[in-house]
Amino acid sequence: MWISPQQAGAEELVQNLVLWLKLAVEAGGALAIAAGVLLVAARAARQRLAGRGGDYNQLRLTFARFLALALELQLAADILSTAVAPSWDQIGKLGAIAVLRTALNYFLAREIRETEAGRAAA
Repeated sequence: MWISPQQAGAEELVQNLVLWLKLAVEAGGALAIAAGVLLVAARAARQRLAGRGGDYNQLRLTFARFLALALELQLAADILSTAVAPSWDQIGKLGAIAVLRTALNYFLAREIRETEAGRAAA
């Protein structure tokens, strides 16, 4: 005779694993932003100390790449939060968040492509 997943505690185990994974992915997104801030700040400081005016667009592009990665990780975390027995309210919130983050990521990627294409043409 088989026992159900509920009786075995499998559902609770999966829910807890998903919550831990969500936390790890969210932390990864935060770390991506922090790494981008530190890298761009270090490069800007190095350029200032060297007496160069610096390439502002290159700094922006570098940081934009970190932001794009962070947005993707945060969206993944949002998806994970609704992966186990979501309510309609959670699904609606996820939809709104997904649209906003996807739009932000699209425009960031487009700006990166346009800036890189402009630099290649120059």
